[in-house]
Amino acid sequence: MNRSEIESRLKDLLAVALGNKPQLQGVTSDSHLVNDLGLNSVGVLYLVIAIEEYFDIRFDDVGFGDFTTVGDVVDYVESKLQ
Repeated sequence: MNRSEIESRLKDLLAVALGNKPQLQGVTSDSHLVNDLGLNSVGVLYLVIAIEEYFDIRFDDVGFGDFTTVGDVVDYVESKLQ
């Protein structure tokens, strides 16, 4: 799975976690998870679980709070899939 595919799927997972809110329209890899997208603790929990299940990875060596942007999450997922 390449970076573009990871980012696309992550955007789909974000849409579900956030309930397809309008701020998802312009999501880029630079979008801030909290400030731009309004992700709250429940959304983070859902997103972590969805990412782990979809990509078959575990956030075992970091906390989700270690990620600031969508690109940070994509970088992590990409590194775990290699």
